[in-house]
Order: sequence, then C-alpha cells, then structure tokens
Amino acid sequence: MLRASRSPLGEECVVSDNQNPQNMAATIVGLDNTAEPLLNHAEAAEPLKEVLGDFELQRKLGQGGMAEVFLARQVSLDRPVALKLLSKEMAKKPGFVERFIREARSMAKLDHPNAVKAYAVDCAHDRHFVAIEFVDGQSMQSWMDQLGKLSIGDAIHIVLRCADALRAAHGLSIIHRDIKPDNILVTTKGVTKVSDFGLAKVVDDEDHSMTQIGTTLGTPSYMAPEQARDAKTVDKRSDIYSLGVTLYYFVTGKLPFVGDTIVKLMQAKEAGTYVSARKLNHEVSDKLDLIIGKMIEKEKKYRYANCEELIKDLKGLGRENPALSFIVGAEASSVNQTAPAPAIAPTPAIPKVNPEVTSTASGDSAVATSAKLPAKDPTIWHVAFTNAKGQSVITKMFATQIQHMIKTELLPLNTKAIRGEKGEFRPLEVYPEFKVLMKRRIAQEESVQKRVDPMHDRRGNMQKIYAKIGTETETETKQTKLSLFQWLRDKVVGKSGVLSSITSLALIGAVIYALYLVFTFAAKFLAS
Repeated sequence: MLRASRSPLGEECVVSDNQNPQNMAATIVGLDNTAEPLLNHAEAAEPLKEVLGDFELQRKLGQGGMAEVFLARQVSLDRPVALKLLSKEMAKKPGFVERFIREARSMAKLDHPNAVKAYAVDCAHDRHFVAIEFVDGQSMQSWMDQLGKLSIGDAIHIVLRCADALRAAHGLSIIHRDIKPDNILVTTKGVTKVSDFGLAKVVDDEDHSMTQIGTTLGTPSYMAPEQARDAKTVDKRSDIYSLGVTLYYFVTGKLPFVGDTIVKLMQAKEAGTYVSARKLNHEVSDKLDLIIGKMIEKEKKYRYANCEELIKDLKGLGRENPALSFIVGAEASSVNQTAPAPAIAPTPAIPKVNPEVTSTASGDSAVATSAKLPAKDPTIWHVAFTNAKGQSVITKMFATQIQHMIKTELLPLNTKAIRGEKGEFRPLEVYPEFKVLMKRRIAQEESVQKRVDPMHDRRGNMQKIYAKIGTETETETKQTKLSLFQWLRDKVVGKSGVLSSITSLALIGAVIYALYLVFTFAAKFLAS
C-alpha cells in the first residue's frame, strides 16, 4: 500500500507499508565521499533500542569518515530508513554541522523516481542526523563485478535514468559531482536510483567556504578534468562527463583513462586520448561511440550543454531495453524527453537473468538474491564461467536467460552448463537449446577478428600459400634428387651406363670364347 506524506523538511514522499527491513539487502547512501561498509545480518551488532526523535535505531550498518549509518524505523510512518548520524568528533569541527544540514536539505529538494530521497534532517540528544531512503538492492559496481560489462540496451537504460535524475537536480541548481557505478543503485525490481547527492554543490549558495580553490571532491577515475583543477568551476557538464565515463565502463568493462597514480590519471584526462568504445565492443554503434566521445570531451564547452540534449540523442538510438535484462522481474519504465518521467505500473520483461549466484572464489563477486521460477520454464540450469576478475562462478539460470546472455555476449564462449542438479558440465554448444546461438556467436567473434585485424584472412591465405610453396619445393627437391639418382643409375646401370657397357663386353667376350671352344673342339674331333 502506498500513501503520501510530508517529511519534517516539508518534502512530499511516497511510503510503502509493505517494506520489511528483515528481508532487504540494504544499500545505504551517504552524505560524504567515504565508502561505508555494509554488514550482513549475521555480522550485525545486537539490536539497538535508542530513539532519536521520530526514529528508532535498530542496528548499525556501517561507518564512514563523517558519519555512522544505522537501520532505523520511522515511528510515525512505520517505515524503514537509513539514519545517518554525524559523528561527535566531526560535529565539534567548525562548519561541519552547517555543511551536514545544507547537504541534507539539498537532497530533500530533489524528488525524482530515479534519485534517492532524503526524508528528514534533525537533531536529538545533541546528535545531528538525516533520514535517507532505504534502498532494497545493490550498486551497479557490484553488478559490474559479476557481469564484466552490460548489454548495450541495459547500459543505455541505466544511463538514461541517471541523466533524467541529473536533469531534475540541475534544474534545482544541484550538481552531483560524484557520478560513478558505486553511486548508481538498482533495486530488486530493476529501478535505477542515483545516490549520494551529499557531494552536491548548490550553485546559487553564496557560502563557498566548503569549496575553496584547489579542493576536489569526487572520484578521480570518473572526475572531469576541470573538477580536479578547481572544484569551483564544476557545473552540469561535469556531471555529464562522469556519466560518460560510466557509460563507457558499462559497455566495455574498462575505463577510458587510467594511470598508476592520480597525477598520471589526470594527465591522461588532460590529454583526452583513449581507445574508442567501438574498438573494444563491436556492439557499440558509430553513433553511440560519438555520443560517448561528446560526453567525455576534455574541454567542457564541447560536451553536451545539458542532460536534455543527451537524453534526446540516447533515445534516438532506439536501442534502450525497456527493463533491465539481468534482474528477474525487473519493472519496465520510460524516460520522457521533455519532462521528468512519472512512475508507471510494473510490466515484467522477459527474459531476465536470475542473480542467484554461488562463487567458488572468495570476495563479493557473487551476490545471492531469491527469485520465483517462471511457470513456463521450470528447469534450472547450473552455469559455470569465469567472471571479469578471473574468478570461477557457478550461477543458476533458466534456458531463456542463458539464451539471452549468449545473444548479449554476457557469457564467455567457453561457458559450460548442467541441465538440472546432476551431471557433468558440458560446453553450451553441445546442448540443442543453445547450439544455434553459440554457432552464431562464434561466427560473430570470427567476424570481429576480421574487422579488428583486416590482414587476418590474408595472412591465413598467405600461410596456406607458403605451406603449398614449401610442399612444392620439397616435392621439387625430392624430384631433383630422384632425377640425379636416375641419371647416375642410367650412367652406371642403364642402357648407356658403365656397368651396362661392361656387361655387354663381357657377354660378347663370352660368346666369342664359347665359339672359340666350339671350333677348337670341332677341329680336334675332325683331326682324329
């Protein structure tokens, strides 16, 4: 059941009475740029009973450099929230409380379906805190760790919704300044949420004390060059740059600019040279490659001037998936090119990838999420492959999901699978369900190799020619040797050979000698 309410900040928000914090894999968003580790239920501390104003603390979820994060229940609305408490040490530092409150109020101004909301900011028992939307899901960085890269349709789907959320924020003179996969959350229903507007800069705020010249806030790999030089020069085009780097990463699995140190990384960004996304992924069209290039231009005057232009071009490609293919039961949604998109009724999109995964390697590369089996496809397949980190992963999927991942190239060609629970892992191409698709993928890979390496066929043909020449040369050599042997044999043994001549002379001598003996014997016989 959904009902509307107003937070203490006066912001209207939608509340779900069906949320159950015990069943949620919480992703907590913060107001500072320090990562906040999440604790699972087994590791969580004992339940708390402390009450701060309208919020009842339940357990601690994590801690950043600026605040602690707790799972809490808003008593008046009976809903779970993420409560972020400014640390006592930070509260003693001049300006921190003011910044904390200012950033919370900046977040509360933004009411968009693809942006994490701030419900309330308050102080109780000398503790300053902000109540933030509790998101049931995980970050896109976690998904990228599992998938390696996204299909073009999924990547455009996510980036369009981020761009729409940023468009709304920019309309309120709010600049995010830290767009990256870690700050893009996806719920278990496939809804994209931009989080951590805590680094936001209110452009019309006259107090620039927290953004002095030379100060940089954000993540270097995704940060625009001008942001690294001077945070005061940041504007909406800086967010577009970070979103462009994110889109490049989604479709290639790699970052356009790299460096062993932050200095080298920034030098690479200032140079503005990178390998085009199309060269790394042949599914990237020329037009999409140009869009990415325009987003990450080193000089912001050459980038998209605003998110409206970006949304128009991305939608013009016609390649967006209506719902995310890697989440079971993901909701379909759309982005309006001229106004923020209203929430629409969920529509299942098929096929979906079941994220229920078990990993044979340690780490957080595999995340388990339960999902109901579709009635039309009851058989579960166990699929084994090596992920982008080189870890061996075994995941459960339906045949339709495997087929989809083959088509979108999310599964490597050497993936193996078992139908059901028992049996031996076998290559996908041996199963009738996947044989045709795998043959097509192999043919595509060969086609890509030809485009990437135009000399591929020529070299192959030349190798055949060289092999043929080598064979012919070897044959000629053998024939030459045979001819020489034939000549020698002819000279020694054949009709004109030495042995032939000697043999002939011997035969003639033998005949003459025989005739001599016959005549001698005849003469003696007649004389007697």
